[in-house]
Amino acid sequence: MAEPAIRRLLAGDDTSSFRCGDPECDLFLQRYAGQNQDRLFVGATYAALGGPRVVGYVTVAVGQIDRDDFPVEFQSDLPRYPLPVLRLARLAVDEAFLGRGLGRRLAAHAFAVALQVRAAAGCVGVVVDALPGLECSYADLGVVEIELTSGQSSIRPQPVAMFLPLASVEAARR
Repeated sequence: MAEPAIRRLLAGDDTSSFRCGDPECDLFLQRYAGQNQDRLFVGATYAALGGPRVVGYVTVAVGQIDRDDFPVEFQSDLPRYPLPVLRLARLAVDEAFLGRGLGRRLAAHAFAVALQVRAAAGCVGVVVDALPGLECSYADLGVVEIELTSGQSSIRPQPVAMFLPLASVEAARR
């Protein structure tokens, strides 16, 4: 079986049978991802397609964080005002495609988008909103945990904020 192609979510994509084991992530893809992207312009969702259906997705949005929220080792090179970042807000893989590296490919796609954003408008890194218990999946990619004081939501589990500087993305791509 060929690896699923990754591209921006389109209105006609089949999301109806997507099941990742987290009903909120399923519902987000099926009901909200398209409107957030195409009507509200608050994020972009990239879909991995296995045949005609979506088998994984990653949602990104622009954001900013204060210099003091960055890990100490990155602060010395940063100015003292809010800095632009790309947020990896959601990432999910259909249960039938788990263990095939698709989640890693979707994360890599989000990191590549961050490099494009940096070139077009400015971006110092990626902030990942990792679901509790999944931090190690991102840590394997070089993403480090940070503590943010804003951006919390009562409608979904409190994510664990993590950060990846774009210099690390560039080094990994080389």
